[in-house]
Amino acid sequence: MCSAAWQKSSYCAQGEACIHVTTARTRTGTVSLTESSDPAGAVLRTTPTAWAALVRTIKDGPHP
Repeated sequence: MCSAAWQKSSYCAQGEACIHVTTARTRTGTVSLTESSDPAGAVLRTTPTAWAALVRTIKDGPHP
């Protein structure tokens, strides 16, 4: 992972299948996400606006 501070998802179950999100704004102003089972793997970057919209949609959307 890069040198950013990472926060594990609060919905993470036991094990290593979790999403980590940067907790501090990066130099580029993006939000970064990575999977804990492969921390040296791919890092997805998005804008704070797009990230907030995704989180809002997940929280407000229908749940089974």
